[in-house]
Amino acid sequence: MLTSRITPDISNVKKEEIMTVYIPQVMNYSVRSAEKFGKLVVMLPDRKQMILSSGPLTFEIKKHLKDFNDNDYLLLIGDPAIIGLCCAVASEVNNGKFKVLKWDRNDKAYYDLEIDLRG
Repeated sequence: MLTSRITPDISNVKKEEIMTVYIPQVMNYSVRSAEKFGKLVVMLPDRKQMILSSGPLTFEIKKHLKDFNDNDYLLLIGDPAIIGLCCAVASEVNNGKFKVLKWDRNDKAYYDLEIDLRG
């Protein structure tokens, strides 16, 4: 199930419920406009790719996403295999649910999508 909103209302979010935007890897363009969805956290350096073994990257991604929850987002940029891994780990950590930010080049804005694999 996918739902979409343009901008979340964060005016009444408690301090302990601060949203985080997890960025799979650094890219050569600005993602600052995603800050309105939460604190930006980069998980991997630029040009990191999953080539032969997924083990080391899986360990690193799991370490970063261990506290992923309903308030957090994944920013879908970088190596597609790493993006897929991030979605799988976030889903596992958060009982089948995760939110992502997707860039719309026509509107020049991020849209958030909520994905619930439980139905």
